[in-house]
Formats: sequence, C-alpha cells, structure tokens
Amino acid sequence: MRELSHWIDGQHVAGTSGRFADVFNPATGEVQARVPLASKEELDDAVARAAAAQMKWGATNPQRRARVMMAAVHLINRDMDKLAEKLSSEHGKTFPDAKGDIQRGLEVIEYCIGAPQLLKGEFTDSAGPGIDMYSMRQPLGVVAGITPFNFPAMIPLWKMGPALASGNAMILKPSERDPSVPLMLAEIFKEAGLPDGVLQVVNGDKESVDAILDNEVVQAVGFVGSTPIAHYIYSRGCAAGKRVQCFGGAKNHMIIMPDADMDLAADALVGAGYGAAGERCMAISVAVPVGEGTADALRERLIPKIEALKVGPWTAGDDVDYGPVVTAAAKENILRLVETGVEQGAELVVDGRGFSLQGYENGFFVGPHLFDHVTPDMDIYRKEIFGPVLSMVRAASYEEAIGLAMDHEYGNGTAIFTRDGDAARDFAHRINIGMVGINVPIPVPLAYHTFGGWKKSGFGDLNQHGPDAFKFYTRTKTVTSRWPSGIKEGAAFNFKAMD
Repeated sequence: MRELSHWIDGQHVAGTSGRFADVFNPATGEVQARVPLASKEELDDAVARAAAAQMKWGATNPQRRARVMMAAVHLINRDMDKLAEKLSSEHGKTFPDAKGDIQRGLEVIEYCIGAPQLLKGEFTDSAGPGIDMYSMRQPLGVVAGITPFNFPAMIPLWKMGPALASGNAMILKPSERDPSVPLMLAEIFKEAGLPDGVLQVVNGDKESVDAILDNEVVQAVGFVGSTPIAHYIYSRGCAAGKRVQCFGGAKNHMIIMPDADMDLAADALVGAGYGAAGERCMAISVAVPVGEGTADALRERLIPKIEALKVGPWTAGDDVDYGPVVTAAAKENILRLVETGVEQGAELVVDGRGFSLQGYENGFFVGPHLFDHVTPDMDIYRKEIFGPVLSMVRAASYEEAIGLAMDHEYGNGTAIFTRDGDAARDFAHRINIGMVGINVPIPVPLAYHTFGGWKKSGFGDLNQHGPDAFKFYTRTKTVTSRWPSGIKEGAAFNFKAMD
C-alpha cells in the first residue's frame, strides 16, 4: 500500500498522528494509497516553520519572486502528462479534462509573473508643504488555502500563485480524496526556486481545518467547497480576526430563448452538464427553456446526445466523455437525489440508474440522467447534486426564466443562449449572479479577471485570481513623510526681521 506524506520545509515528511484516510481509484473502487491526517500539533508546527521562512521570502523583491513563477510555468508544462495521469487516477477525470484542470491553474501562475506591476503602490508628491505621501502593498505573512477534490490542481494553483507571488508563506490543505497532485506541485515549486518552508502541504480533515482557523499566526484563509462548510469557515475565521474568502455550492441555470440556436444550446448543455461527471461548481445543472416549443425542441435534441455519451475510465482513451465520481458516498448521494426527483413527480427522460461498466462493476460510475418538468419545490432543483444530472424547468416567459435564477439561493454562474442582443444585455445587467455567460455555457473567467459567485455561493469581499487575489493576499501601508526643505543659508547670528 502506497503511503503518502506531508510536504514540510521542502521535503516529504511522514505523518505522526496515526490517522489516515484511504485514497481510492474511482474507476475500480480499490484503495490505491493512504494519506496521513495531520494533528493540530503537526499543523501548528508547519505554520511556525512557514512563519520563519516567510520573513526572508517577503523581503525578496517582487521581480525575483516572479521569476520563481516563471520557472514553475515551464516545469508544470514539462510535467503536464505526468500530473494529469496522477490526477485522473485519483479523481477519475478523463485525461483531457485532467490536463484542462492543470492548464486553468497554470494560467493563474502565468498571470502571477506580472506580480511586480500588481504590487506597485501609489505616490503623491507635495501633498503638503514638504510632505510626500505614499502607500505600499505588503504581504500578510502566513496564509492558508483549503481546497476541494474536484479540481486538485487548478484551485491549489489559484491559491498558491497570488499568495506566494505577493510574498506570503502558504499552508495548503488539499482534499484528502486526491492529494497526490498538490504534493507534486510542491516539488515543482521547490525545483523552480521557491525557498524551503514557504509552501507547506499539510494533509488532513476537519481537525486540520480547525487548527488553521484557530492558529493566530495564520492571517488569511481561502476556501472552496460546499456552502455549509464555506459558511462555517467564513464565520469562524472572521470571528478569529482573519481575512477570509470562501466559495461554496452552486445551482447554475442556463436560459434558452426561443430564438436561440437549438443545436448550439444542446451541445453546450451536454458538455456543461455532464463534463467531469457534473463534479464542477460551474456545471450547468438546470436548463430553463422559454416556451413549450423551445422546451420540446431542446428536449428532442438533448435525448440522443445524452444517450450517446461514453462513460468510462480515463485509461479508455480521449474519446471518453466523463469518468466516475470521486467516491462511493458521492455516487450514493447522486442516486438518492435521482430517486427523490422521481418520487416528487419529475419526468425522468434519460434514466442512468442501471448503468454498469463491464470490468469496472465496483467503480463509482454514474450514468447520465435527464429530468423534464422539474419544479422549483423539488429537491433536485433546490440542492446541488454534483453529478451527471440535468434538470429542465420550463418557463412561460423570459421574466419567469430570469426570476428562477434570481430567486435561487445560489448565485455562482449562469448563462443565456439567444440571438437577441437586447435580451442578452438586460440579462447581464439584471441578474444577481457573479459570473455570466452569453452563448457561453461555463462562464469561468480567464486568469486576469476574477472568479467568484454571489449569494450563498460566495462569502467575503474579494474574489479568486485576477487583481482581487493580490488585494486579498496583501495589505496596504500608507506613509506620510516630511523632510526639511528649502535653501540653507548657513548660520545666523542675529534675529531675523519679520517679513
């Protein structure tokens, strides 16, 4: 049995708590490794070591820190296939999807090469007589990232890049379900020139999370995961005086107007709804066709596309559409919610409940599901399923459709498919959701913009990556400076007459 480790002071370190979690191969259901779960003492020791290393790193000029980012970009590209294979083997994603996971994280590291520009302060000359005023952006010290299983490369890189480029030390607590890629990324950053101790990877569970929240040295916490945990971390972290950003669950609606290109909309829904087995916070899980004719036309196109999806292990080739979900518990939860949908009266148009893959009967595979005639009171509409399940909620008008998205408690992402520029512009301006796509199904912003949801999908004032990340991981110090000015005339031996 392969035993994983923590990454402390630039090397792999065995856990000492005596507690472990199993790491599964989702395609076979077999345990392939076990990962140590850190105790509070182990976490606190990692923080203390990070604080010692941060002093010198924080004093390193931003351009030299940016060169580490530049080297890391080269090394991640060099190891792309190796990272993707490990990611697929622990998460279950297809190989192309795993590479996409890494690539979207890599783009944030590329953005962080521009840290010197992003960290510049402001200067005012002659704010008063002989007075200059300037501000500087300085690192917080030790910060922490608590990241989820569904993007084991992308989101750790989203946290690590801006935090490290800003001069902080980081404690990364990745998901215990697929922890190998974050450990591999730590090795890459060391090779890129990051000093030992500046990045510590501490594997763990709730005990480690609570230790992070209670440790007074940790100045900021970034989290991505479910909404209940996001609310818990945000509340407890803020109460402890920390800067906190937490991103939670989602229920993303895609509105399909009668004038939309139905083939384009159907293709977008299949990719956005079933890619990565639906284990994406930006997955489209609710389709809202406007008008019965639109709904019927969309349904007619969706059914054959969904029924033709190829589900299998990542080793089956690049034509696999999606793989297993991450754990047996995740599979059970998805199927339980599907049953609830049937019981509450939704029409199960494509039924994936009996799906079984020959040779992989013990894997965590879930067949694709499509519901129609879903209503807002149903559990499959209200709750985040996080699986390959798409629900159609028919709306009689545009106003009813936009109202569905606006009234839902989650506000992560949304999209509209239409040829009408006026409708698209109205939708973008009115919708109370953080990320909006217009004829784009998964509106994940690029690295130089910011990522973040509204309502119960996001807690905190600043978003992930983009300029917001550098604001989050630094604080502003303002200096008012006055020096004697004017021409010196030498010594005077008599009282000067008043002018």
